[in-house]
Amino acid sequence: MSAASDTLVRDVAPGGSRRLILDTAARLLRAGGYHQTTLREIAEAVGIRKASLYHHFASKEEIVEAVVNDGVRFVQDAVVAALAGMDGASPRQRLKAAITAHLTALHGQRDYTTASFRVFTFGATPVPESVRAARRAYEDVWRNLIAELQAAGALKPARSPDLMRYWLLGALNGSIDWFRPERFAIAAIAREFSDIVLAD
Repeated sequence: MSAASDTLVRDVAPGGSRRLILDTAARLLRAGGYHQTTLREIAEAVGIRKASLYHHFASKEEIVEAVVNDGVRFVQDAVVAALAGMDGASPRQRLKAAITAHLTALHGQRDYTTASFRVFTFGATPVPESVRAARRAYEDVWRNLIAELQAAGALKPARSPDLMRYWLLGALNGSIDWFRPERFAIAAIAREFSDIVLAD
């Protein structure tokens, strides 16, 4: 490395904020997955030395953990906020609002959410408890909503709440593979999925 480029890297290093590192890592993890994404690659994409990453994170696993948890949190925050603004609305309207918020956040934060799905196995490293806890917390949002739908009579009591939750979240998250804004409108998907869930 030349003296000029060495100086440039040192000058950029203070700007290598935690969020910039995570944004960059999310993009690289989305493209390459856990094994293909290295600390060196993340540092070079940010424009800092690899050693500078350790001012913010102790390891690659810690960066990945933060990206995965943020991916879940962005979606959960959107759904919780949407439901909070729907007091007094019908069960169908609340379900539609939750689906719309999930899809909007899922595709609006695509680097994080796609990375979250791609690296959940963490290679040979056990999945951190914080990741499991984040996913359980988000599933609880849907567990409560489905219970609300059943209590209101909008969802048949014979339907398995757990199976409904697994199916619905799987269908929504699966849209990562097929959703294209030029082909589908999120509002139309939300309406269609709501109709399927609440079908007689």
